[in-house]
Amino acid sequence: MIRKRDRREPPPPRGRDPRPSRPAPKPREPQGDRPRERSGGDVVRIFGFHSVDEALRAPRRALLRLYATAAAAERLKDAIAARGLETRVVGVEEIARLSPRDAVHQGVLLEARPLAPIDLSELPERGLVLVLDQITDPHNVGAILRTAAAFAVDALVVTERHSPEFSGALAKSASGGLEHVPIASVVNLAQALSEMGDMGYLRVGLDSEAPIALDAVPLARPLALVLGAEGKGLRRLTRERCDLLARLDLPGAIKSLNVSNAAAIALALIDRRLRGA
Repeated sequence: MIRKRDRREPPPPRGRDPRPSRPAPKPREPQGDRPRERSGGDVVRIFGFHSVDEALRAPRRALLRLYATAAAAERLKDAIAARGLETRVVGVEEIARLSPRDAVHQGVLLEARPLAPIDLSELPERGLVLVLDQITDPHNVGAILRTAAAFAVDALVVTERHSPEFSGALAKSASGGLEHVPIASVVNLAQALSEMGDMGYLRVGLDSEAPIALDAVPLARPLALVLGAEGKGLRRLTRERCDLLARLDLPGAIKSLNVSNAAAIALALIDRRLRGA
């Protein structure tokens, strides 16, 4: 028998299935994913033996806890004891789970607070500073930091946007250099360079097409060496805020280098020139 619809019963909405809908299934959790750091979070993860060792010895780094294999904890026992740090002795698998995928953690991972950035006004009166114009690769920036620490660079100036996070792979590439070079993060790089000029800094932009070689430029402190990203190099406004542009004179057929290699050669030339001056 066909049941007639009661007139008092509202008709089903057009274009919709009158049957009750089932709740949407919950999305599956991805299997095997590592925990990831959030940008701007108050906890960073540092891995790799040399990076962690330097962070343990750096007084300006606030530490939370250390995950280490028994062998790594034994090697770091003096630094751990000096800081009174909570240490969890775990297996390699647990450290790999906490680290980014394919990270070379060397049996140790440190959870710590991010290093507080400095203000441009805190740059030394006779400082040597590196300025990075939107260099985003963490391995390049890490290698630059390592070189900067080796040449006693006073600070690194970066942009808030288009810069990598200063932890994880970058800290590993820096091999401890992150703990020794203060970082100033600015919103507008052109404006920051103008302020540095007002502070008396000689602003030298490194450019493979520049008309003059770096070793022929008269150099003096305070000095800011400005480096551009690979491919696009220095942006127009950045170039305009430099006092001069200089190139590295290379004898071979290749006239441009990876930015971290170029930074190392340039700092070696600058160090020799400033020492001579």
